[in-house]
Amino acid sequence: MALSFPMSGLQLRSLIKKNGELEVSLASVEVLPPALNEVVVRIEASPINPSDLGLLFGAADMSTARQTGTAKCPAVTADVPPMAMAAMVGRLDQSLPVGNEGAGIVVAAGTSKAAQALLGKAVAIIGGAMYAQYRTVDAEECLVLPEDATPADGASCFVNPLTALGMVETMRREGHKALVHTAAASNLGQMLNKICLQDNVGLVNIVRGEAQGGILRALGARYVCNSTAPDFNDSLIQALAATGATLAFDAIGGGTLVGQILSCMEAAINRSASTYSRYGSTVHKQVYIYGGLDPRPTEFSRSFGMAYGIGGWLVFPFLNKIGPAETRRLKERVAAELKTTFASHYAEEISLPQMLQLDKIAIYNKRATGEKYLINPNKG
Repeated sequence: MALSFPMSGLQLRSLIKKNGELEVSLASVEVLPPALNEVVVRIEASPINPSDLGLLFGAADMSTARQTGTAKCPAVTADVPPMAMAAMVGRLDQSLPVGNEGAGIVVAAGTSKAAQALLGKAVAIIGGAMYAQYRTVDAEECLVLPEDATPADGASCFVNPLTALGMVETMRREGHKALVHTAAASNLGQMLNKICLQDNVGLVNIVRGEAQGGILRALGARYVCNSTAPDFNDSLIQALAATGATLAFDAIGGGTLVGQILSCMEAAINRSASTYSRYGSTVHKQVYIYGGLDPRPTEFSRSFGMAYGIGGWLVFPFLNKIGPAETRRLKERVAAELKTTFASHYAEEISLPQMLQLDKIAIYNKRATGEKYLINPNKG
């Protein structure tokens, strides 16, 4: 039934107190023995995604972060600004486990055939609380990794790959023929670029610097627009006209970029317009905001007609919408291309205690391109 696992293990938890203080700490939690169709996974790799940081630090001002706890049981505390506390009401005084996805080795299994078949296998899992040494999950939630893949190879199997595939699937289902993506040199953006090249889908990549643009061009990206360049609008209009992209996925959220994208879409469409309408073109233009790298309000001037939409998009509601069969198809593609299209790269592998070091937090909380961290909860 089992290889070897302890009765308890460390887990990273995040708590926002009613007094406006964030506390991130390590807790010793019970490792539940597997039920009939469950397995125990020793977690050896879990990525720090932007969606994880949202739960980890909440609305805290991390410039106020300070080291607390002890050398054996480190912790970090920070202040939550009073104006941000209203958004945190639903989680006050609740110690929450963190980490959306991860991978590891199955060290114990229930007596069902499906569970026993996983014993000793490297698997990827999703479902929260992955910044922990051990997780007990249903066998059906496990994605068996290829025999030549390590847990580090499979750590980011779900969030980024399924988000990138979901964007292309959304494009097809909503009748668009090409895409725009912002913060496009991220791990996710690089995966999306590879998918679009394979599937012959037009993709306009928006980056915030020439170094990021170079990363994408090295992967074969044809259309790369630097939002900080003086000719950004012109280059974006040209790329939109060439691809016919009328759908964008925006990771930035705040500022004026959403409005700029819609205005440039309208300008690209009007290049071939034969008549004028004061209501703008009849071609629908859509921007989905799926991230919040810029916490400022989203601002735009309505210079793109009336046929437009601005909304939110998240991968797991999308997967629920398309159903289990289509979701399984996407997951099978991820497994088949795990070390090519969906390969992730990390700046550093760190332990759970290292995750609570202020110098490490200062780096991984920047969410900068090329500085993605991988946690090994059993390191050391």
